[in-house]
Amino acid sequence: MIYPNFITGNDLIAVAAPSDGNQEKTDFNRLDNAVLNFKNRGFQVIEGPLVRKSEKGRSGSGKDRGKELNDLLKNKEIKWIIGTKGGDFLVEMLPYFDYEAIKRRPVWYQGFSDNTGLTFTITTRCDIATIYGSNFNSFGMSEWHPALENNLKVLMGKNTLSGEAALTGESLLAGSAVLQESFDLYEDGYYDRITGLEGYVLTKPVVLKQIAGKEGEPVKGRLLGGCLDVLLNLCGTRFDNTLSFIEGYKEDGILWYLESFALNSDSLIRGLWQLKEAGWFQYAKGFVFGRSAFCEESYGISYEEAVTSVVKDVPIIINADIGHKAPSLTIINGSMGSFVCRDGKGSLTMEYR
Repeated sequence: MIYPNFITGNDLIAVAAPSDGNQEKTDFNRLDNAVLNFKNRGFQVIEGPLVRKSEKGRSGSGKDRGKELNDLLKNKEIKWIIGTKGGDFLVEMLPYFDYEAIKRRPVWYQGFSDNTGLTFTITTRCDIATIYGSNFNSFGMSEWHPALENNLKVLMGKNTLSGEAALTGESLLAGSAVLQESFDLYEDGYYDRITGLEGYVLTKPVVLKQIAGKEGEPVKGRLLGGCLDVLLNLCGTRFDNTLSFIEGYKEDGILWYLESFALNSDSLIRGLWQLKEAGWFQYAKGFVFGRSAFCEESYGISYEEAVTSVVKDVPIIINADIGHKAPSLTIINGSMGSFVCRDGKGSLTMEYR
């Protein structure tokens, strides 16, 4: 696994719009404040030409979105590229994305939700670690939640268990590890923003649940996953290199982390069945499911029942801090992971190897 160099306090960060861009006043306020927040921390920030555009759920044509990202990859000063937002149509730009370019000069790509189309394919096609974490606009809240502070620390190599920080911008030695723990409260629902600078509305306690396997025992494997809604679109396409990837890491096994945006319980069952029958789960060591954004219980089938009707014989943890119901852990997609669930709380250790 290739880990891009970690960032330092004056590096260049790029914002891209491979899915949707920004169009509302609150979006622009949030975007501008995110830029300011990073600059106040010493970073430089540049935007791709599509970040402030949006029409019919897209920042531009698939070809233009691919070009935006490819052009950013040509800038050798950029160390970290973050998707500005999610959306629904990122897959349209994948035919135009230059995977060979990021192989030649690996940089961190980060995003979640629709950005799974890039975080997943870059890791599985190029063997380059990516970040499944907050989109850029989230960094525009006036006061960062600890999840965002953790996100930055991960990219700077400052919260390693070895105590070593990548202050020179070099990758950490193999075996260094990052520890993150679950949060106390989460945001259950979606709230209108007035200024765009509002933080999370934290209303419900975080309570993880282990529904298979022995609670308290680490579930270990190479971390791979993202938003199920997007993974189902990728499965079986020419961008799906999953079987080759998991075969290459079968000795480690795969620790799948998965979350969904709009899959109800019957869609979740069919989706997991599809991935299982496609061979994706043959080396699975365990599953960690995030909180589902919208999971209607079709036929009276609960989220837990939907998961366990397909995924069997390995440890399963649900309601983790992953996905659309913030806050979320920052996951190094492709790293070696160890997840422990105990008394409703979780901890994730990730190793750079």
